Amino acid sequence: MAGTTAFSLCAVSPSSQLQLDRGADRQRICGESSRSSSVRNLSQNVENLILRSKREFSLGSTACFFGGPARFTFQAQSAIASQLRVQLPSPTSQATDAATLDRDAAALIEHLTKREDLRNIAIIAHVDHGKTTLVDAMLRQANVWRQNQAVQERVMDNNALERERGITILAKNTSITVGDIKINILDTPGHADFGGEVERVLNMVDGVLLLVDAVEGPMPQTRFVLRKSLELGLKAVLVVNKVDRPASRPDEVVDMSFDLFCELGASDEQADFETVFCIGLSGKSGKDWNALEDNLQPLFDSIRRLPPPTVVRNGPLQMMVTSLDYDEHKGRIAIGRIRSGVLRKGQDIVIAMPDTTPRKARISDMFVFENFGKVPVTEASAGDIVAVTGLDDVSIGETVCDKDNVNPLIPLKVQEPTVRMEFCVNTSPFAGREGKYVTSRNLRDRLYKELEKNVSLRVEDTDSADKFLVSGRGPLHLGILIETMRREGFEFAVTAPNVILKEIDGHMYEPWEDAHVEVPSEYTGTVVDFLSRRKGQMVNMHTSDNDSITYLHYIMPTRGLLGLRNALLTATRGTVIFNSQFRTYEPIAGDLERRETGSLVSMEAGTTTPFALARCQERGSLFIDPGTDVYEGMVIGIHSRPGDLPLNACREKQLTNMRSAGKDNTVVLIPPVRMSLDDSIEYISADEIVEITPKSVRIAKKDRAGSLRQKSSK
Repeated sequence: MAGTTAFSLCAVSPSSQLQLDRGADRQRICGESSRSSSVRNLSQNVENLILRSKREFSLGSTACFFGGPARFTFQAQSAIASQLRVQLPSPTSQATDAATLDRDAAALIEHLTKREDLRNIAIIAHVDHGKTTLVDAMLRQANVWRQNQAVQERVMDNNALERERGITILAKNTSITVGDIKINILDTPGHADFGGEVERVLNMVDGVLLLVDAVEGPMPQTRFVLRKSLELGLKAVLVVNKVDRPASRPDEVVDMSFDLFCELGASDEQADFETVFCIGLSGKSGKDWNALEDNLQPLFDSIRRLPPPTVVRNGPLQMMVTSLDYDEHKGRIAIGRIRSGVLRKGQDIVIAMPDTTPRKARISDMFVFENFGKVPVTEASAGDIVAVTGLDDVSIGETVCDKDNVNPLIPLKVQEPTVRMEFCVNTSPFAGREGKYVTSRNLRDRLYKELEKNVSLRVEDTDSADKFLVSGRGPLHLGILIETMRREGFEFAVTAPNVILKEIDGHMYEPWEDAHVEVPSEYTGTVVDFLSRRKGQMVNMHTSDNDSITYLHYIMPTRGLLGLRNALLTATRGTVIFNSQFRTYEPIAGDLERRETGSLVSMEAGTTTPFALARCQERGSLFIDPGTDVYEGMVIGIHSRPGDLPLNACREKQLTNMRSAGKDNTVVLIPPVRMSLDDSIEYISADEIVEITPKSVRIAKKDRAGSLRQKSSK
């Protein structure tokens, strides 16, 4: 192998505890005559790879790969290492002579194959930067549909909640064919609360399209998804979208993105990214934002230059399950990328995880993603993303292995939850009126079923059989679960969200977040006051070129963000744009107020009347209309002052011969505040719950009668 760069495969025994000396590791990357120059040229890449190898390969006799100019992706290196560690002789000592290194390199290269006919990419971005719209344009220009075919906008957002809210919640697969290359595309969520979806699908791809808005630039979720991509060794193409917006600043956004790459520790190769400017809505792209082409060919060309999958095609079968779907006729569908070997329809396989007992299964049907659907196939090889049926008990993170060579991959790890809520059986006087599933057994089964596909969720039993602790990445993450269950016919109640504390070195720590606010300059003082009272610490503040918009960057405890969004929208008349992203755990910031005002609470059960509500509305803002059924302890509005106020919203006017029943027609009522599910969860305090049914969302006191007696006695 004279004149070429060699690759080394170093087996590390468990007793060494992976105590790798970086200088020694660099010396193992060598060509016979250019050892020192190779080390100098690749030192940065090796440095990052050593750290990743320490973190990922920690079971048994471990193989660590340090790649040269071929630049195999970290996923491919993981799969190869997992296979070859049992095929190469384990040295009794760490050999460093050139002959041994060349022999190991030859054995490694012999098993490698590049799939030049395939690209696996993910589109990652902050929420509302245009990922799904760009995918629409890519599908349209790849001739997935007929010219006269009617296709809805944001076709990848096929979930009812996604279309209502205008955001992507679940990561989805599709594919297009451009020339002789098949491109598997994974559309990912943009909201920070669904970061777990992004983390798991990044394990299936070899490159990413980092989409950035030409006006807003890199945002909090941009930082999160890019950091995860760089940690996995993925190469990115920067796509600056919406360059036709009036306030666009493409050149500045490119500079900001490059700074972000450097700040997150990108290697020299990763920081040398291609840039494509585009208008996703109209399907235009180009290398110069002042001269865009009327198609996406420049974007497709950049995708072709991303690394192809580097796989072990002739090795034993390995496929990690990264997503689950369900079909009424075929049952559970497991989706994943084949890391090594070949998978066939009807094949006997083994499902395994490290440190667990393997179990046998058989592949019933197998599909690949083509255009905008699944196509049945009888065989797929390493590098393909497939969907298989017949694995009724498989879970995300498990590995589908060859029955004669069981070698599971390292399971997926995602960021831990930061917020929890208590889900409990509905015990209000109206319980059971509207829901189909109302018992604790129904509730428990549904929550634990959600764990099978929601990798960021955690569910815990409590001392009470009627209550369960559910932890997630944020209020929106849990709110989507609640809304989904409500539409399925479940009836239950939830408490106010609380942050998850950690004990570190004997002290309690709480999660802190980066908060980015964009607000018209006339409301800057109001927003600064809100954030300061929530223990926020200002990091940066600047204005737009014409001083009409102020941009604020704060770090603040997650507790301070709970219930903040609605308060800011009200104070700024709906003009504020607010985003946040988990930062780290810091010491508890101290007490802070969750809400400045109290609640108006019904002190009687019955049906509300115009006469009673006319008096109640003088004390605050109401949630209900006349003719609404209420019960004792139900929250019917917002008190204009601190503290709760019991009111009788069912009082009727006493009729005498001096009054007529029709006189109530002159009562003028202010339209009530319509509280959505998200609004209700943000509003409630620690002593309140949200009662959720398929038809209604109500707020009530936890101790309905007790709280009223206490208030009335004062």
